[in-house]
Amino acid sequence: MDFELPAEHRMIRDTVREFCQEEIAPIAQEIEDEHRFPQEVFDQLADLDVMGVPVSEEYGGLGGDQLMYALVTEELGRVSGGIGLSYAAHVSLASKPIEMFGTEEQKAEWLAPLASGDAMGAWALTEPGSGSDASDMDTMAERDGDEYVLNGTKQFITNASVAGSVLVKAVTEPGAGYDGISTFIVDPEDDGFEVTTVWDKMGLNCSPTCEIALDDVRVPEDRLLGEEGEGWEQTKKTLDGGRISIAALSTGLAQGAYDHAKEYAGEREQFGQPISKFDAIRDKIVDMHRKVESARLLTHKAAWTYDQGNEVNRESALAKLDASEAARENAEDAVQVLGGYGYTTDFAPQRFYRDAKLMEIGEGTSEIQHLVIGRQLGL
Repeated sequence: MDFELPAEHRMIRDTVREFCQEEIAPIAQEIEDEHRFPQEVFDQLADLDVMGVPVSEEYGGLGGDQLMYALVTEELGRVSGGIGLSYAAHVSLASKPIEMFGTEEQKAEWLAPLASGDAMGAWALTEPGSGSDASDMDTMAERDGDEYVLNGTKQFITNASVAGSVLVKAVTEPGAGYDGISTFIVDPEDDGFEVTTVWDKMGLNCSPTCEIALDDVRVPEDRLLGEEGEGWEQTKKTLDGGRISIAALSTGLAQGAYDHAKEYAGEREQFGQPISKFDAIRDKIVDMHRKVESARLLTHKAAWTYDQGNEVNRESALAKLDASEAARENAEDAVQVLGGYGYTTDFAPQRFYRDAKLMEIGEGTSEIQHLVIGRQLGL
């Protein structure tokens, strides 16, 4: 076992870390307060050539692996959960499926702009009534000559209001269950596509979360991703990588919360000494550090397993479960360490606290991760 990161991975991580500290950290609270998607940040990330880290160079990506992508996502999460979320959805959910399942023509037309950062991407699976049973969908795609006609509503879709393309899951064979679901590349400029709501949320408000309506949206048959009926298998493979990215984002949130708590505890004095010298605070910070290390190890193991081409269902679920809980727990402890200051927007822990909760919900709740892991254990 070699726990040392390769030199190229360290270089990318350090470059993104420096960018995050200089360009994102100073505006992280501002863009959250304004509920503003920071397009300029993503333009700069494109200039750094990291908008398509795990995508082949042939299609405009960096040609890196899942581990490198996890490192970048963690660094973004360390300063802004919202930016990290939009980034992860763009790469894991919107870009990688086109690379994995698309034709060469689809990759040239739709993947290349995403991987280069010329466009943002979104992925539309969830519906208002589906919840954790994501396969229970009402969105339909009916064949009409050489086109498909899409009708339905999708809910909680990250980036939909800023996307250049959206991968939409729809039923092509009613009554066929999982085998009746297909994936379509939809252009938000297509007639009948509308973003009907951009949700105000508890946190992550610089990352747009949308409801979209599809009203007789016509897409040509060459926008079908893969074959009819392959949509659910594509979804499962997509989520294996997506959960690793959420684990990485959660690790970043946990690290950021720890950083702020440790710094504050070393500077804040009570009863003539820094509060970090008191057992209650020291033990809390040690536990925060332990949780970050555990989350990072599980995330890196899952990413490494993915990069070896091995089955990663259990590993990605474990990493996502552990890291998301670490993010929420560390954020809560950071607020406690800062006391009254931790509850104010002048300090970052309150933002981490609000952002972290979604990590236990999105891309499969913690309860679903237990279900996935239990099945892998034969339970």
